[in-house]
Amino acid sequence: MKKTFALLLVVALVFGLFGCQSPTATGGEDKKIVVSATLDPHSKVLEFAKPLLEEKGYTLEIKVIDDYYVHNKALNDGEVDANYFQHVPFFNDEVAANGYDIANVAGIHVEPFGFYSKTVTSITEIKDGATIVVSNSVSDHGRILAILADAGLITLAEGATALSATTADIVSNPKNLKFKEIKPDLLSIAYANNEGDLVAINGNFAIQAGLNPTKDAVILEKGGADNPYVNIVACKKGNENSDKIKALVEVLKSDAVKQFILDTYNDGSVVPAE
Repeated sequence: MKKTFALLLVVALVFGLFGCQSPTATGGEDKKIVVSATLDPHSKVLEFAKPLLEEKGYTLEIKVIDDYYVHNKALNDGEVDANYFQHVPFFNDEVAANGYDIANVAGIHVEPFGFYSKTVTSITEIKDGATIVVSNSVSDHGRILAILADAGLITLAEGATALSATTADIVSNPKNLKFKEIKPDLLSIAYANNEGDLVAINGNFAIQAGLNPTKDAVILEKGGADNPYVNIVACKKGNENSDKIKALVEVLKSDAVKQFILDTYNDGSVVPAE
């Protein structure tokens, strides 16, 4: 009898434990979406998206991280469900360099890259031997060089594009421009400290520094849906078709979010990808 009672007690405890588990532990759907993002514009877009996701039954948690090189590792390690901070070339370089098992899910917006200066107000004022401070992220180099080529400051070899160009592709540099590389998150500080004649600043860092790209940039990249540097949502490979990721992408690509981007960044510093 005692053995039977003890067995029944164990069974009851086991069922009790399973009854207390979360829906996720018992195979139910997890209704929380954790996304890492840089501060501006990414986290602001996500904040706007929060109530839209709530309407779909999801709670959005946003983790703001400004160091570019933390996001994809955190995603690969399962610390977040998705990230929203990077353009396609950066994503591709990170995957190739680190072997991350992550996927590009969808393009959301473009942040036109700008060149800023404390001393130069137009291209004609750029002096011979001027120093241009640029990102040390290799994925940005082709983009930067293509913008300078479009501005007529350098000439690139035939076939060199915004996705492929390197300094080795410069075939003409009439102003003898010099390039100084630093981390992307230090570019706005370099600008504030007047460390170069021109500083090429990623859109989100320019916004955070209080710069208005269409008004303050000496040279500004052209935006548009065909820009290869579209900012994307990424997730762990295999989760692309999960309900939570599909809901996140659907909301971020919605007309409501597109209008929010256009209204909030009406200076053209951020434009919807479509």
